[in-house]
Amino acid sequence: MIQQVSDSELELMKIVWANGGSALYAQIMEELAKTGRTWQKNTIITLLSRLVEKGMLKTNKIGRRNEYTAVVSESDYQAAQAQTLLNKLYEGNAKGLVATLIQREMLSAEDYEELRAFWEKERGGE
Repeated sequence: MIQQVSDSELELMKIVWANGGSALYAQIMEELAKTGRTWQKNTIITLLSRLVEKGMLKTNKIGRRNEYTAVVSESDYQAAQAQTLLNKLYEGNAKGLVATLIQREMLSAEDYEELRAFWEKERGGE
């Protein structure tokens, strides 16, 4: 089972995923700086350690530098979170979620058509 992560931990995971699934500590710091994050070094190290403990990242030593590699892919994490949301709010009923998205206009007619085409393509590929 994929562990739940905090918003701050997820931010670090997104940097690693965007970097092809692995990043050096310095690259993570650089990306955080671009977003205007001014977290202390200890905060970032703590968050990365938690992600390792949760089985989301593993570390490799490259000389004196740490490289962080994603153990869980972004798509697997998204799927697990979607399932959690579905179970928590809709008792596993995906149709209820989609109905809410349509009723609240969070899903446009164009989005619907794209999803329908995707569905047809996926079903045709079986």
